[in-house]
Amino acid sequence: MTTESMPSSAYAALDGDSYRPSFLTRGPWHPDHQHAGPPIALMCRAIENAALKLGLMHLSRLTANLLRPVPIRDMTIEVITHYVGRNSGHFSARLKADDKEVAHVTALAQRENDVQLPDGLPGHPLPFAPRGPEDSPAANFPFHSKQVGYADLVDTRIARGAFFKGPCAIWFRLRHPLLESEEPSAYQRVAVAADSGNGISAILDFARYRFLNLDLTINLLRKPVGEWICLDARTCLGPNGCGLAESMLYDLHGFIGRATQSLAIRMRD
Repeated sequence: MTTESMPSSAYAALDGDSYRPSFLTRGPWHPDHQHAGPPIALMCRAIENAALKLGLMHLSRLTANLLRPVPIRDMTIEVITHYVGRNSGHFSARLKADDKEVAHVTALAQRENDVQLPDGLPGHPLPFAPRGPEDSPAANFPFHSKQVGYADLVDTRIARGAFFKGPCAIWFRLRHPLLESEEPSAYQRVAVAADSGNGISAILDFARYRFLNLDLTINLLRKPVGEWICLDARTCLGPNGCGLAESMLYDLHGFIGRATQSLAIRMRD
């Protein structure tokens, strides 16, 4: 139960390409830092808009490099178009706060082309999530607290397993829009959710360890459909303070792609 007033959206648009985050973006690691999902989704939105103007309808890969903690302060986004060809375009976006670059994203956008596929392809039809959201019980993130944050931004339901207890499948849906009075795209919904793979599948004690992700790569075979996105995630750790979280991604119509995160494992002070 939160005691702070609930914002109406994750961000407010300011002049130009500037944005003001609300406390709905607050992450679990520090009260003044954003969860990486919302700012990655905001950069995804900027690239998506640039690609659409060039007729590139499908965002097939998004790689976010998280350079510094993203503060809950005003931010600007700059989009660069690197190359656009017959089949695809390559883009990047830089996120700056306090005059410092805190994250950047590279992306591949593709031109869609109707292709009649033969029946009986190996591995097809593609799999579905373990359970649908309507058959999955609602649950809150373990770090849900009296402070407004990311756990209030998303509605979560458990399709398999449990939060913070190893491999699990969790459905995500935005409770609030990314920007006020704007319907988030399916790609933005994936970006908000996909950065949580290492959190939902955590195998270390949250009170004793930090397991921050330093990046996020999302690969999508088609455009997602609908409000709900499912992460079927697991965390794998090495003996060197490094790790990998990987998630299979689903919408209500089945498998849509994968997400991976490189992890830095540290003991808490």
